[in-house]
Amino acid sequence: MIDVYGRSADGRTILLEKDDHAGRSVVDFVRCSYLGFDNHPSVIAGAVAAVEQYGSLHWSCARTRLNFGLIGDLEEDLSDLFDAKVITYSSLLAANMGALPLIASGHLTGGRKPLMVFDQFAHATLAFHKPVVAEQTRVGTIPHNGLEELERLCQENDLVAYICDGVYSMGGAAPVDELTRLQARYGMFLYIDDAHGISLFGQQGEGYVRSQLLGAVGDRTIIAASLGKGFGASGGLLMLGTAHQENLFRSFAIAHAFSASPNLAAVGAALGSARLHRTPERDVRRRKLWDNVLLFDSILPTAQKGEKLPIRVIQIGDEHKAIAAGRVLLEKGLYVSVVFFPTVARGKAGLRICLTASHSDDEVRQVAQTVFEILDRS
Repeated sequence: MIDVYGRSADGRTILLEKDDHAGRSVVDFVRCSYLGFDNHPSVIAGAVAAVEQYGSLHWSCARTRLNFGLIGDLEEDLSDLFDAKVITYSSLLAANMGALPLIASGHLTGGRKPLMVFDQFAHATLAFHKPVVAEQTRVGTIPHNGLEELERLCQENDLVAYICDGVYSMGGAAPVDELTRLQARYGMFLYIDDAHGISLFGQQGEGYVRSQLLGAVGDRTIIAASLGKGFGASGGLLMLGTAHQENLFRSFAIAHAFSASPNLAAVGAALGSARLHRTPERDVRRRKLWDNVLLFDSILPTAQKGEKLPIRVIQIGDEHKAIAAGRVLLEKGLYVSVVFFPTVARGKAGLRICLTASHSDDEVRQVAQTVFEILDRS
């Protein structure tokens, strides 16, 4: 059920290549390429063309020393697409690793170090940095989407920075409207990781969070996002609001000062996806994605039913029963994620299903009906 090896085929089909499953094909509900761009011909062609054009894949030096010109082209393109100052990274983890200590330092907030408040369900790539952030300033954690607790902390502290996801990997989303109201009232700094929302929302695919912000990003909001997942390429990015922030990140963020840039295949793939984002195909695929979500919900209601989000979680409870359910699905040619502690709380094990635009109606019906039958038998 883990460390499965294979290669992509048509649509969401995976050809398995190792161990007992070698030679089998399964329909994948694990990958987060919600628009199906990760094996789109334009994205693949972009990756190949970039490597051929520059005759290299990777330059082994820090970004403060040397960058491929194509990375500058990508960042300009994404800045225009998302109406923000965009810096790209080799991964979203690298982006978060550079951003959170800078926020904690107070250099983005006029020299005042904020209380860094994490949502209880903030992704592991955010929560992992709490000990480093705690070297700079105080750190706290509040219940998931705990707006009352967050407002109390804003009232009791000189400055609060709130760190959360935009769309959560186990379903649900941040209350962006309420957060921006708290920001307007108390001057709160917002750092939101919108990895699962990018490309799915907004006129230009700017994501769940950016599409709800009126006007510019501003100097008290940073949005992190993935160039994988909905965007279909590889890497991560930050959407910044000011030139001052951009200069600080390019000079002092860990992934700039002490690590290398995204490799050229990733850059070329992202440029290919950016071109797709400016075509009608993006909206065609988004409509198909939401049709698939509605179809799934009509067969198998979950706690996320009715949410215009692509992730559905079926809670089973017992870890062993969840693993057994995942095995039954795999034997039927359907590969889904089995989630249990520490990904979710003890006793909350279940199945996570990522729906995409590339799934056919029959594939969506099959996975929903099969899970329904497994739950009915148990």
